[in-house]
Amino acid sequence: MPDAVYTFKHALVRDAAHGSLLRKDRQQLHADIAEALETDSPEIAGSHPELLAQHYAEAGRIEKSVMYWGKAGHRSAARSAMAEAAAQYQKGLDQLALLSDNPDRQRQELELRSSLGAALLVVKGYGAPEAGQAYIRARELWEELGSPSEFLRVPYGQSLYHMNRSEFDMAQSLADDLLRLSRQRNDSAGLILGHYTSARSLGFKGNLPQWQSHLEAALALYDPICHRSLIEDAGFHPSVGARANLAIVLLLRGFPDQALVQSQAAVAEARTLAHPPTLGVILHYSTTVLSLIGEDPALNEAADELVAIATEQGFPFWGALGTICRGWVKAKGAHIIEGISLLRHGLSAFRATGAQAWVPYLIALLARACEIAGQVEEASTLLDDAMQIAERTGERWFEAELYRHKGELLLRQDHSEAAEELYQKALSIAQEQGAKLWELRAAVSLARLRRDQGHRAEARDLLVPIYGWFTEGFDTPDLKEAKAVLDGLDA
Repeated sequence: MPDAVYTFKHALVRDAAHGSLLRKDRQQLHADIAEALETDSPEIAGSHPELLAQHYAEAGRIEKSVMYWGKAGHRSAARSAMAEAAAQYQKGLDQLALLSDNPDRQRQELELRSSLGAALLVVKGYGAPEAGQAYIRARELWEELGSPSEFLRVPYGQSLYHMNRSEFDMAQSLADDLLRLSRQRNDSAGLILGHYTSARSLGFKGNLPQWQSHLEAALALYDPICHRSLIEDAGFHPSVGARANLAIVLLLRGFPDQALVQSQAAVAEARTLAHPPTLGVILHYSTTVLSLIGEDPALNEAADELVAIATEQGFPFWGALGTICRGWVKAKGAHIIEGISLLRHGLSAFRATGAQAWVPYLIALLARACEIAGQVEEASTLLDDAMQIAERTGERWFEAELYRHKGELLLRQDHSEAAEELYQKALSIAQEQGAKLWELRAAVSLARLRRDQGHRAEARDLLVPIYGWFTEGFDTPDLKEAKAVLDGLDA
């Protein structure tokens, strides 16, 4: 540290301790320290902008303080220190509130509010009310300032927030606005963000073809050089996120081998990026693929990594999801009681973040664990809850499986007619959505029931077409099970 700065700091500490400095003199000392750091130690100003922010705040130099708190927040976010970034953005906003309103101040507030919202999505959770409030104000400012393209993270982040709260129509409306504005301006970065958030909201609603087409559109537009800044706007590397999300829709549409390859490639790339938020997103998608395919050893490894990252970085959303996946693996193994406990704890922690999307699927995992433990009534109650949530929110991507699983429970209780009705409903939903994985599962359940009723030919006619549709994934548990049922019908 330069001698002049040391002298100022020493004087400030000494005289402040004796109470001998007037407020005006203290302010001048703080201003002198900050200016000396700027002039004589630019490397300190670059590596520790929060120091200058603090000194300028004490000096009453509000504009300078706001500027450096913003720089401090951006530097922390670039290091993935998101809790620290959120606190620094808030300090900048607190300082900014001391200034009179004008367009320059509004633009500064927009910068800080939008950055705060993005940080809070990670720190508090994607459905956290605090993030929602930051985006409400950011959206007001964005529109007042003419919707500047450099702040497209505002409608994107707001759409992401509403989507994770299962407010899919609102999320889609915001995504549509973003796509329309970006097309008008020929803004490829905005189009990538718009396609990505459209894919997610449409996917939750069970629109698999558009889910896939929007992801493919985002990937086709992405240029790693031109769109480098999108990492800050999206909160993660959007191309890697799109590929990992594409793996889920490929699996649901009946391409498990392609899904696994896509997912593994996304995870491998995310590990090379040294960007924890990106790795958290990718591991979340990966655990979804692995749990649906039934790759338990890989799922356990991914869940452990997800929990470790979330614990180290303070990411509650992903920590909860990792805990749920750990619980599911244990429940399927020899640790059913511990597994159910982890599933309950993880589900409670997940919902505490404000998130509602994914909840029907996560509840279904807990219900399946309860069924394994022989707690059939508890499992049935949980599925009823999941089905009610899906009906209320419109989250339909997992709807066919909810009906099929409920049918399985009813069959265990000797309610074969009610079970058959639910199997038929599951089959119809899966066919409507083009969800070949769910269609196969529903057909296997219904074929088994037909077989046990003595209608073997009908069971075979039901299962043969959907099994014959598949061209890959024959080593996966779903296709092995379907093949075993068919072989039994042929015997």
